[in-house]
Amino acid sequence: MATPTKKSAAKPGALHPRNLHQGRYDFSALCASCPELRGYLRPNPAGDQTIDFSDSKAVLCLNRALLAHYYHVKHWMIPVGYLCPPIPGRADYIHYLADLLASGNDGEVPKGKQVKVLDIGTGANCIYPIIGSQSYGWKFVATDSDSGALRAARAIVEANPCLTKLVRVVAQKDRNAIFRGVIKPSDHYDLTMCNPPFHSSVEEAEAGSQRKLKNLSKGKVQRGPAKLNFGGQNAELWCPGGEVGFINKMIVESVEFAEQVTWFTSLVSKSENLRPLEKALALRDAKRVEVVSMSQGQKISRFIAWSFRV
Repeated sequence: MATPTKKSAAKPGALHPRNLHQGRYDFSALCASCPELRGYLRPNPAGDQTIDFSDSKAVLCLNRALLAHYYHVKHWMIPVGYLCPPIPGRADYIHYLADLLASGNDGEVPKGKQVKVLDIGTGANCIYPIIGSQSYGWKFVATDSDSGALRAARAIVEANPCLTKLVRVVAQKDRNAIFRGVIKPSDHYDLTMCNPPFHSSVEEAEAGSQRKLKNLSKGKVQRGPAKLNFGGQNAELWCPGGEVGFINKMIVESVEFAEQVTWFTSLVSKSENLRPLEKALALRDAKRVEVVSMSQGQKISRFIAWSFRV
């Protein structure tokens, strides 16, 4: 019999209760942490300070301010052309993962470096290890197969003392592998996490980027985080088979490491992709499968989690 999927949903329109990015941005505090941000401020129609969220440089600077103010990361830079992540939404994934761990820990979120997390495809921004290590003290191994991303992520870790003992950046040398070659025989992880490429071709990725930029250029000043990413290398945006193909590959490989990882997880951009993934997990006898929905303003996102342990 297939394992039933447990599903949970966030309160509509609300970030996770522990997410630090509730409500309007406090630009005065953010500018105190990153004075450069003042150069990007402008009034919205109501007269409140904001930035132009269609300006990639402004969003990059906002991210630096958020990371400095909330996560003690004073030095953060990504190369031109790599993804610039919306931090509040990325933080939600971390906090809901903490809830997942709490479900097996008498309802208490485990903290400290004894919690080991593997971030698949950390990218040049290294955002999940930053948020997770500074929010809960978790210890991260961050992997990527892109040499530019690896250099940038390592530079971020090395430039920030708060990260050096909690984040290790590791190269995935086999571009056809996900866990193989990264998880060693003696390794044990409480979690793996991933924000997979969701387009199936470079043409589809480019069309998606154009739609996003068009939406951002309609003259509406948005309060929230830049809900869209700027830039992105090919490996960050697309892969053969798209999101379902990538996560299916992850599911197949995860069987080999069933005894070394408590929870495997991945973001899933489209709800219609859940059914084939749930079928794939049932075929491989996953003992527990959970789908957690997250809400950031008008945007609904989700991740799927599976475990081979009872």
